[in-house]
Amino acid sequence: MLLDIGDPASHASPRPGTASTARDRFDDVKASPADQRRLLDLADLDARIARADAARKNPPQAARVSELIARRQELSQELTTRLGARDDLRAEIKRIESDVAVVDARRARDSERLAASSNSKEAQGLESELASLARRKNDLEDAELDVMDRLEQAEASVSEQEALIAEINAEGGRLSAEGKQAVADATAAFEQATRDRAATAGAIGADLLGLYDRIATRTTGAGLLRRGTCEACNMVLSGTDLQAIRQATPDTVVTCPECGAVLVRTEESGL
Repeated sequence: MLLDIGDPASHASPRPGTASTARDRFDDVKASPADQRRLLDLADLDARIARADAARKNPPQAARVSELIARRQELSQELTTRLGARDDLRAEIKRIESDVAVVDARRARDSERLAASSNSKEAQGLESELASLARRKNDLEDAELDVMDRLEQAEASVSEQEALIAEINAEGGRLSAEGKQAVADATAAFEQATRDRAATAGAIGADLLGLYDRIATRTTGAGLLRRGTCEACNMVLSGTDLQAIRQATPDTVVTCPECGAVLVRTEESGL
């Protein structure tokens, strides 16, 4: 499409599905072929700026780090449950050990009383109590062995969960460091491309730059016309449109009838 600045409505880019007239013109938008080619550099820089901006706002590691954070939360909740079970078993062992100590103290006391007793009835009672205490101690020791076995399993379960969390933390730490570096690199690329864009834009005429900037708010600002195809949208232009473009003077700014980008013509355009 050839541009005509005399019609303000023609500043709008063609909408998808809307037919455009091949000879629409902006007669006042004139620029040398060299200036028009600079628009390709500008479009490339705008693409670089957009990519760098996206990369610094959402580094490639971000999604995995979010997954790891969620996974660590799940593992930490399970670890809390396992720690609680382990601590309960430790408390149970301490209770059993306390009961064993009470039994041992009573056995020692009764044994002393039995050794000092001369009363057969009293001695018989003490012997019966000692036998009962012996059975009680055996029961406590059996219970302690059972709890100790379960505690060993609980300790292993806790260690296993802690190892999983350590792996998550290690991977998360590595990815976080990589992500920070990626953000720093993307920020540097963004700032450099922004500086380069300012320098490139400064070498382009105000009218042409203004047209490009208006178009770039909606679509790619400019694209090379290569062998009859607009490289901004990869659409092949019709014969009618190509014929109109052939008739345009070199300093006439032409836009794509499909996407509205400025079409930069070179010896590769196939005209």
